[in-house]
Amino acid sequence: MKRIREIAKKFFLNPFENEKGEGLFATLEDLISQKKYTKYFNVYRLNKAYSPMSGDVKSVFKGRGVEFEEIRAYEYGDEVRDIDWRVTARKSVPYTKIYNEERNRDIYVFLDLSSSMVFGTQKELKSVLASKIAALLAWLALENKDRLGCLIFDGQKTFLFKPKNYRENVLAILKKISEISKEIVERKGFLSPEISFAKVIQQLQMAIKTRSSVFLISDFVEFQEEAKKNVVILAAKNTVYLIKVFDRLEKDAPSQGEYMISSGENLVFETTKETFKEAYSSIFVHNSEDVKRFCHKFSCGFIEVNTGVSAFNRIKL
Repeated sequence: MKRIREIAKKFFLNPFENEKGEGLFATLEDLISQKKYTKYFNVYRLNKAYSPMSGDVKSVFKGRGVEFEEIRAYEYGDEVRDIDWRVTARKSVPYTKIYNEERNRDIYVFLDLSSSMVFGTQKELKSVLASKIAALLAWLALENKDRLGCLIFDGQKTFLFKPKNYRENVLAILKKISEISKEIVERKGFLSPEISFAKVIQQLQMAIKTRSSVFLISDFVEFQEEAKKNVVILAAKNTVYLIKVFDRLEKDAPSQGEYMISSGENLVFETTKETFKEAYSSIFVHNSEDVKRFCHKFSCGFIEVNTGVSAFNRIKL
């Protein structure tokens, strides 16, 4: 035990002796730098984002328009809610309604920076990767002349930015994300949420006034039944995408040995038993499959992003 404490002291020094962040928090420069990737996304605009469970998802910046255009035979990847059931019943083959592409609509980003996101063993913390994904989406919205709104949740409070279409709004959002990204790492110990994940989703739902594209960026650790119900309501009138951020150590138990973790109190556990490894991995698999099934059932987009891979390399929108 004494040896473990000595090793822990070496690893858990004050992270803010170096203000560059280095994967512990997202600096404003880190978030602004995501803009350089937007020029590559024109190449991928006609591509489809990878979604292993719910099927391919159409380009995220092509939303449901409000004007009906035509009815055509159903194609793989079309949204189930657009199926014209009368024509389908008459023809005995599924047909879907097509809408004109919407322009200058609202893009909402929900960014979860609660305590469970302050974890990472590879390139950066989950909170940092999630912040960069939010920044990338913000720059893409600005590039596409869409109005950007954002709701940031730090586990204790929420910060809402109403949708606007100008650079100053994006910079204000990125500045707040950077500040919170640093604050949550400076906190001592694990803080229990003052607001539930479900309530935050409900707050987002109430803030959205027009049909929008909504991106939920989280590890979805607290994706319980009440939260799911609120996302279903959100998805009924909006195009919703769930971006699950995870770390490899959450998926696979570390190699055999003794390890110490801390969330205010120190806990030592062993990974020598095979049964422990199986139980350890099953928690992640159960959560991940649960989110995938949900997305498949309610026609939401789904992408998983690993902290060991950059946001741009993983998300081909």
